[in-house]
Amino acid sequence: MRYFLFLLLFLPFAVRAQSGRNVTHQQLVWTRYQNQLQLGSRWAIQSEVDMRRFVYHYKMHHLVMRSQGRYTFNSQVEAGAGLVYTRQYPQDSRSVSELVVPEFRVQADVTLKQATGQVNLQHRYLVEQRFVRRVVADALASDYVTSTRFRYRLQAEVPLWKGEKQSFRATIHDEVMVQTREAVKRNIFDQNRIYAGLRWGVSPKLAFELGYLKWYQQRSSGDDFYSRDILRFSILHKVQFSGAK
Repeated sequence: MRYFLFLLLFLPFAVRAQSGRNVTHQQLVWTRYQNQLQLGSRWAIQSEVDMRRFVYHYKMHHLVMRSQGRYTFNSQVEAGAGLVYTRQYPQDSRSVSELVVPEFRVQADVTLKQATGQVNLQHRYLVEQRFVRRVVADALASDYVTSTRFRYRLQAEVPLWKGEKQSFRATIHDEVMVQTREAVKRNIFDQNRIYAGLRWGVSPKLAFELGYLKWYQQRSSGDDFYSRDILRFSILHKVQFSGAK
């Protein structure tokens, strides 16, 4: 129970966002497909495509594609590293701009797992080096703005039901992101994401998840924030490599 109370430590970030001088509220729908190719008992390649759209006008907000190699040390420790490519569309659904900003990331994480009774906890520590295409006068420049971002996510999974092949469980997590860059003056805190969802395991290799995510993000001004309500639908697919033992 004390681990759930730890989640409350992050609520001041949400309060801070709401008390900003200007808070922009948005509604989005995220659709995610994740594929995990299991190469053996320890190695896996995990790929993901995440399409994020505004509810209003149903315009594209963000496209995120990532691929990484993952290694399982034991039942309690897992690590991964890989690349991410994103395309950031205008952050206002009413915008008529066609500017799309590409970004590349190199990221690595360590995930610690622990079981406390019926609850499975995960602590993920992730660092990513970001390369965002510079924008000058509403046009893409030839160079990139670099920054480093640190992310911590505390996640709890609660089994609700398990059959011979199917399963049903609840997932909640809280993730905080902070960034470092010489040009950043007032928005070292980047964002806070609070999520709750239900996952239906159709089989050991295929699962569907539907959840709600609250996303608070501080903008570069330091006083302005985005407060986003997000419905997220995920397809989670595992594939066993035929040559894996």
